[in-house]
Amino acid sequence: MRPATSLHFKLATEAWEFEAIHRLNYRTFVEEIPQHPPNPEGRLVDRFHAENRYVIAIHDDRLVGMIAVRGQRPFSLDAKVPDLDAHLPRNRKPVEARLLAVEPAFRRTRVFVALFEYTARECLNAGFDLVVISGTTRQLKLYSHLGFTPFGPLVGPAGATYQPMFLTLEGFQRTSLQSPALRRTFPAAPCPSPSRPVNLLPGPVLTTPEVDAALAAPAISHRSAAFQSQLLAVRRQLCALTGARQVQVIPGSGSLANAVVAAQLRTPPTTGLILSNGEFGDRLVRHARQAGLAFDRLTVPWGQAFRPAEIEAALHRLPPGGWVWWVHHETSTGLLNPLDEFKPLAAERNLRLCVDVVSSLGAVPVDLRGIHLASSSSGKGLGAYPGLALVFHAETPAPQPDALPDYLDLGHWAAHESVPHTHSSNLVGALTAALRQGGSARHERIRYHATWLRRRLLEQGWCIVAPEEHACPAVLTLALDRSAGSDSNELAARLEHEGYWLNAGSAHLVARNWIQISLLGDPSRETLEGLCQALARSRPFAAARVA
Repeated sequence: MRPATSLHFKLATEAWEFEAIHRLNYRTFVEEIPQHPPNPEGRLVDRFHAENRYVIAIHDDRLVGMIAVRGQRPFSLDAKVPDLDAHLPRNRKPVEARLLAVEPAFRRTRVFVALFEYTARECLNAGFDLVVISGTTRQLKLYSHLGFTPFGPLVGPAGATYQPMFLTLEGFQRTSLQSPALRRTFPAAPCPSPSRPVNLLPGPVLTTPEVDAALAAPAISHRSAAFQSQLLAVRRQLCALTGARQVQVIPGSGSLANAVVAAQLRTPPTTGLILSNGEFGDRLVRHARQAGLAFDRLTVPWGQAFRPAEIEAALHRLPPGGWVWWVHHETSTGLLNPLDEFKPLAAERNLRLCVDVVSSLGAVPVDLRGIHLASSSSGKGLGAYPGLALVFHAETPAPQPDALPDYLDLGHWAAHESVPHTHSSNLVGALTAALRQGGSARHERIRYHATWLRRRLLEQGWCIVAPEEHACPAVLTLALDRSAGSDSNELAARLEHEGYWLNAGSAHLVARNWIQISLLGDPSRETLEGLCQALARSRPFAAARVA
């Protein structure tokens, strides 16, 4: 067996490489596998050569392995399998892989695994999530081990028969975890690379293929019965998830949802209280000021929890009928503020509770029973795309056309079942798909992975802003020591080069030299293990102390 220690892998670009491809193609698919008739030139040019991209293995300036990939339809399998798409998973972006060939002396080396790994990265980076092949019947066990699923009858002439097969992105991820060789090659799923980093941002968040496919579906009219039926189903699912009585789905962001809440609090005009211990609590203050609300403010330093005695005293200073507004998950610090604990105190004094659950809904259990108004969005913890503002309400407000702009008038949206204006069926479809994948199992995965990740980060010496007893599992904010020369944006750039997107660019993070790891997209344990390895390689970055 010949050693393969000097191997390297690349996309074919040179004239000599293409000539070597034609000759390896001939040796494999004419001389070894009698798929094509012989010719005196000893070279076989594939009929799709002009459209193929070849991943090749080079050893000592000699081509020893190759795979061809091609995304254009029709595939070669289209001519062999009638109605090919009927055999494939729906709503996918397929690519065909063909012409797998490895010189005999290199078939028991790392060549095949490395070719497979390089090809997978190229396909992922190009946005493909389904690979179709004609697998030689001589290697069906190997293809099955890699996660390929057979379909349809055998194709090809006698002596050169092939089994049509496909491999989904999810199937490949499962295979990469089960195979020691591939697990070393793919430490995280999906596979990180500088051109397609793994998304660990707090928004937009990591999405699943099902959510992506729903977003890419053809748009339908927001006035159609089909769309209105879909939107009604989404609203019912959101209420079932939270225990809320009603919810309006409004095109826009979580900030719009908070602007709608602020507009509603103008009537009746009573005094309120805003609790703030981070950037997003401060934003509620700005919303309230812009809406002309009368309110007091209870503020504690960022990263610190509110003391129950202070909250109780502040609530007792409010008049009956007043309101309280706060952020459940303060994303800037990763702190999880109380929710259920406020309900008995508010009920005693007839206070209206209003809460921002933009970054907690979908990531942790959220019970909105007893809540007057709540704001959220389609992205973040729900795992869909941003673009839909969600406003939950316990009562049905009357429209206020003389007092509020239509877009900020919750009664206006309620009177039209959330469709008084143009809506996006694509965003609603993506949210529908995300809600199917949400619930308690998602909450538990995020909590379990966050517990493991926090322990690993502390072992590596990182400083986590939110104390564990008050932390939300969905976001971990790390503080760096600027006086020691550590820069959060530099760290984010290094991690992006390693294949991971983290948030360090928001103004409030830049000012404090903080960087965030978000689990809002429900990343896998393997992804987080890869991130920890990248963080370890990115040292030294001195951790800061949080006051």
